[in-house]
Amino acid sequence: MTPKQKKIKLIKKFIMMFIGSIIAAVGLEIFLVPNNIIDGGVVGLSIMASHLTGVSLSVFLVVLNLPFLYLGYVQIGKSFAISTLFAICSLSYWVHFFHPIPELTNDLFLAAIFGGVIIGVGVGLIIRYGGSLDGTEIVAIILDKRSGFSVGEIVMFMNLFILSSAGFVFGWDRAMYSLIAYFVAYKFIDMTIEGLEESKAVMIVSDYPNEIADALMARLGRGVTILHGEGGYTKDKKYVLYSVITRLEMAKLKAIVDEKDENAFVTFNDVHEVMGGQFKKKAIH
Repeated sequence: MTPKQKKIKLIKKFIMMFIGSIIAAVGLEIFLVPNNIIDGGVVGLSIMASHLTGVSLSVFLVVLNLPFLYLGYVQIGKSFAISTLFAICSLSYWVHFFHPIPELTNDLFLAAIFGGVIIGVGVGLIIRYGGSLDGTEIVAIILDKRSGFSVGEIVMFMNLFILSSAGFVFGWDRAMYSLIAYFVAYKFIDMTIEGLEESKAVMIVSDYPNEIADALMARLGRGVTILHGEGGYTKDKKYVLYSVITRLEMAKLKAIVDEKDENAFVTFNDVHEVMGGQFKKKAIH
């Protein structure tokens, strides 16, 4: 990668995190905060602290994340810490900017659903481009190395504790709506990071590898790697074709394989990210 390409990639990274922070701020200030519904992690703690003290939410978003930023700098790296600091400061600014704007709905269920969706998309963009808004994830990464629990389990435990705390601050009905918002946001973070159109890794065991490979390259435009294997029971020589396709191309691939070798063994696996090679998502004609 040339220096110019690296610079463009870095600029794109911060632009996308900036956009993600705007989206997340809309979810917070237009839907959740006015209805006393919280998100998980440091954002949720900041919302409760702001409510109890009267100090601006934007201040707590920065102050409460500072210790976690230091841990991230020491334990994970400078690049991650800088990206996270940028994302947090950007979110803090936009939360302050949107604060005077009235909420769009007083319906708690709608606020939880739409707030969760919007925050999920915003946070997902930030995570996708190398930043974070939640210091609890940094703690989870560190604890994961020193305990028998996974990062996901640690984050879930901390967030359930934080969301439960909302019951003492805002009432138990708000705590339950906060739980809804959190799970909706969680799902949309995943969707934003992974993309709506997941890729599929396909492995085909066949006695006609060249015919299938030629058809896939000609009719789907996909590169194929042919691996040499051996049957575990028969010890016969086997050929395994490996390729990556989009979900929309699965039916067409099945038809091609069935046409060339109806006895072929085919498996599909989800692929959340593809780097290098000639793989590009495209529409089927």
